[in-house]
Amino acid sequence: MGINSSGNMFSLCSANYGIEKLIVMEKQGEKNMESKKSESDNQKIHIFLAPGAHVVGDVTLGENVGIWYNAVVRGDTGSIFIDDNSNVQDNSTLHTDEGHSIHIGKGVSIGHNAVVHGCTVGDNTVVGMGSILLSGAVVGKNCIIGAGALVTGKMVIPDNSMAFGNPAKVVRQLTAEEVEDNRHNAQHYVDLMNK
Repeated sequence: MGINSSGNMFSLCSANYGIEKLIVMEKQGEKNMESKKSESDNQKIHIFLAPGAHVVGDVTLGENVGIWYNAVVRGDTGSIFIDDNSNVQDNSTLHTDEGHSIHIGKGVSIGHNAVVHGCTVGDNTVVGMGSILLSGAVVGKNCIIGAGALVTGKMVIPDNSMAFGNPAKVVRQLTAEEVEDNRHNAQHYVDLMNK
């Protein structure tokens, strides 16, 4: 297992964890992993990996990322980047294709049983339960992808959009209240992981 630290991010390389909390900190140039909180004054990276969650390959996780029960994050054929305060909920799968990495922005919630495959998801977006995002798709920031939607390869969902259906179609722009609800949803998962 290797850990490559960069700023406040770290990479898990060929790792598979079944622990409940993981904190990575730098200590006098060494990288240490602990499964409980430390009282150290060193910078800490807080990650929640629920029992049954699997993180494998070239995966970079930001501060307060939660990988929930039985979720699978497979960066074995390309890289996966999940930015701060994002969550991958129960039974979801993130997987790459050659030439199609995954980039998940800040404050993103990937709902239960979603499949995210080689695509980009912008900040503060909710990917609904059971949704499928195919390789090459781009979902903008402040979006809602409705439950069960299929975002086909190379489809672009503009910022501030709500998209539903199979294939997904933009039905309208999000209200300011819905954008704020997306933020609250991501924060709810950060709060849960820190209990």
